[in-house]
Amino acid sequence: MTSISRKNIAVFASGNGSNFRAIHRAVTEEAIPGRIGLLVSNKPDCGAVTYAVNNRIRTEIINFRDYPDKHSLGRHLMSILTALPADLVVLAGFMKMIPDSVVQAYKHRILNIHPALLPRFGGKGFYGIRVHQAVIASGAKLSGATVHFVDEIYDHGPILAQAAVPVLAEDTAETLAQRVLGVEHSLYPHAVKAFCEERIFWKNNIPFIRN
Repeated sequence: MTSISRKNIAVFASGNGSNFRAIHRAVTEEAIPGRIGLLVSNKPDCGAVTYAVNNRIRTEIINFRDYPDKHSLGRHLMSILTALPADLVVLAGFMKMIPDSVVQAYKHRILNIHPALLPRFGGKGFYGIRVHQAVIASGAKLSGATVHFVDEIYDHGPILAQAAVPVLAEDTAETLAQRVLGVEHSLYPHAVKAFCEERIFWKNNIPFIRN
């Protein structure tokens, strides 16, 4: 059996980084055959940056407003990703749109997690607590988390994995958010592990995870 080389992972995060931490934990426990070699953030004071610094993970702070256009931003992001070099880019609560040039260069190699069952409750403006408020207001009885490959449209790329949680009668947006976050922390490492173990295959342009 051919051995699988460890994959280099770049994480992009803007917040506390709980999914980043969950993936890093799985990497350090050798459940994922990978190495997180880079954190990219647009928020120098966020929890994800603090965690990366404390764990000696190289960190790049990028202020998107420093770049005159998406082309120059894309060139800079490509330079740091190719320097790693990154096999996989993981968006873990990253609140900026990735330039199209990077998405195209890393086609089927950028993952994102969304706190709802896509394709519902996704797209521009659906982030954070707003997602859970919309789910409750709709009367949906199920919510959950979705891991998908990133394309040029918010929350639109091919769905790789999902996990559902019930929406309870007494739920608030905050309690639902906590329940969804709990499944995110197992679903995202599961998807990253599948990528790193080369267990993702495509059929009719839809990704599946091979057991």
